[in-house]
Formats: sequence, C-alpha cells, structure tokens
Amino acid sequence: MTQRTGITVTGRRLAVTAVALLTAALVAGCDDETPQAAPPPPDPKQELLAAVPTDEDPAFRFTTSDTSGDVSGVIDPANQGMDIDTVTKDKDFTLEMSFRMVDSRTWMKVNFKGSKDIQKLMKLPTKWMEMDPAKLDGPDTLPTYQGTDPGNAEVIIRAASDVQAGEAGSYTGVIDPSAQPDLADALEGIATLGDAAEPIPFTAVVGADGNLTSLSLKIPAAGKKKASEYVVEYYDFGTTPPITALTPDKAQKAPTSAYDLLNG
Repeated sequence: MTQRTGITVTGRRLAVTAVALLTAALVAGCDDETPQAAPPPPDPKQELLAAVPTDEDPAFRFTTSDTSGDVSGVIDPANQGMDIDTVTKDKDFTLEMSFRMVDSRTWMKVNFKGSKDIQKLMKLPTKWMEMDPAKLDGPDTLPTYQGTDPGNAEVIIRAASDVQAGEAGSYTGVIDPSAQPDLADALEGIATLGDAAEPIPFTAVVGADGNLTSLSLKIPAAGKKKASEYVVEYYDFGTTPPITALTPDKAQKAPTSAYDLLNG
C-alpha cells in the first residue's frame, strides 16, 4: 500500500502558501476592493446561555433563595459530587440538614436547634450518616446529583426575551412563562405560572471569567401570593475544594430514626 500522508501534508502546505501569496497580491494591487462586512453584534441571550455552568467547569459554590428559604452548597462536575445545606425554621425549632452526594452514594447530617432537645428525643446522631436508598419510601426522598445548574438558570434564560446587555457584565430582560415547557417545573413552588401569567422581569450578571454569577427574577403577585424574588448565585469557580466521599471515621451508617425522619 502506498503511504500518502507525507504527500497530503506537503500539498496542504503548498496550498496554504499559495493562498497567502495570492491574498497579499490582491491586497497590494486592489485598493478599491469592497471591504468585508463587519461581524454581527453578539447576541446577549446566547452570551447568557454560554455562561451557565457545564461539566467542563471546575468545582464552584451556589446559593438559591426564594420565599421558602435558602439553599446553598457546592457542585463538583469532575467527581459528580454535590453538597447541599438547607435551613427550615419552625416556631419551636430550626432544622439544619446537609447532604453530600458522590456518584451513587449519599450522606446526611441533621442538626435540630430549639428549646426542646429534638435531636436526642429522635435518637439522631450529630455526625454524618451514610444513607441506604433501599430503605427509603421513594426515589425522590433523597436529593441526587442532577448536573451543574441547580438553580435551573438555563431553562429560565431559554424562556427569556428582550435581553439587553448593560455595563460590567449585567443583563436585563423578561421571562415569558409560556415559552418553555420545562419552566413550570423549574419554578415549581417559587412562582405560579399559567396561560395568563404576565412576563417576569429578570436581571443577570456574568463575571470577568465568563461565568454566570447571578440571576434574579422579580416574581409578580398572583392571587394570594405576594410579589417575591428568586435569586441564583454561582461563584468561587476553581477555588472551591473538590467533593470527596466521607471516610468511615467521619460517617456512620444511618440508624432507623434517620429513615423515619425522611419517610415521615
């Protein structure tokens, strides 16, 4: 068989050289040549979509905030890892729950605060507990790693219109509630959407590194629900430590009381 790789490479080099010489000659000899059209201006909506975190990004931190409370944590795409911290307040106690997910393993940590020692009454340890999904009532009982966009920023931005770019990486626009079939699921519990829902104003900021750092929706009042705000923040890209599995000295097997808490 004849080896043609060298011929191909040489031919390409000659072709490139010829094109370069021809271009130089045309530029030197044709002063009245029509200039090339300027490239179209960047699309602000596409800029925002490109800034949403992906699997190629390093570990980073996130927070989401709405009327139901705040959720914070860490996303580590390389290790398919996720940390989540939630706070639930009741008139008698405050419940802090943390979850760590690495691949198919999940750990939970619980901390009750209040006048009554609920932690002791429920016989719940204060250290991390590794959970067995088979002992839970349903697949949605435990949170799972679902990608690099826990605030559903991409779905929200895809439903955006009239997106305008401002100074210092800022953007404004409105969300059309009927534009994306997945939008209602993304905003479940945050906003009541329907055919008659009015556009939702939003602002966003993209950092100097090209990453989306914040997205904020101004949710209008609907029925008995007051006007509110939904905020997503992504930050500390590349400076956040990776998420690793917890070792036996830092976690124990979850007791029955932990499953009762989630299944109850």
